[in-house]
Amino acid sequence: MEETETRRYRSLFISDVHLGTKGCQAEMLLDFLKIHDADTVYLVGDIVDGWRLKQSWYWPQTHNDVVQKLLRKGRKGSRLIYVPGNHDEFLRSYYGAHFGGIEVVETIVHETADGRRFLVIHGDFFDLVVRNARWLAYLGDWAYETALVVNTYVAFVRRKLGLGYWSLSAWAKLKVKNAVSFIGQYEETLAAEARKRKVDGVICGHIHHAAIGDFGGVAYVNCGDWVESCTAIVEHMDGRLELIRWTLNAAEPSRPGRELAREEAEEANERAGAPVAA
Repeated sequence: MEETETRRYRSLFISDVHLGTKGCQAEMLLDFLKIHDADTVYLVGDIVDGWRLKQSWYWPQTHNDVVQKLLRKGRKGSRLIYVPGNHDEFLRSYYGAHFGGIEVVETIVHETADGRRFLVIHGDFFDLVVRNARWLAYLGDWAYETALVVNTYVAFVRRKLGLGYWSLSAWAKLKVKNAVSFIGQYEETLAAEARKRKVDGVICGHIHHAAIGDFGGVAYVNCGDWVESCTAIVEHMDGRLELIRWTLNAAEPSRPGRELAREEAEEANERAGAPVAA
């Protein structure tokens, strides 16, 4: 990567890293964290995948490096706030606790520099499958993990061909009508929850679909993930929220893939009034 200058933001929001799984793009996240700092870093759930680690232990050095990098940011002055998700639900027994400078909370309201108030929540409580059919959620998790394994082989072939990063699983998910319908319903439900709590918007994760949108005057912001899209939300010093797709910075990206990712990020940021990251 050519650019090494550190970018400083007021806030940084990251979700669905899934450390402990083979699909986790830990190296991409490390590259991102090296040049992105913030006064406050929100870890919006599913940072560690407890479901997968219970079944089989997988923890390479890069996953440990991600944890150490985050802790180092805390030691250097960043406030670290962890909102557990369903995959790291073991942390839900420790609300109010501090681990290595990381605050664990159920939900939190973040106020931007321009005075807007956002509910920060992982979002799994609004997924009926996770809440009411845990066995089906586990089955879906297994199928998803299988798709990610296939995705690693696709990525390997693309690198050999000199092409950029592209997610087969993300593409397939958005081509399935039911999945698209679920995403739309999820977004509307979270926006409705924000309206119910009388805040200006919601910042969440869970469904691995990064977005910035507006639902009847309520802002919906999803951080995305670090297994497929490699995305994060940043708050600039003036309060503007921006969606960053780190795959735009992957080495030797293919033109079609890069342009598609850029178009998606531009569409999201246009709705939020923020520029797309270069």
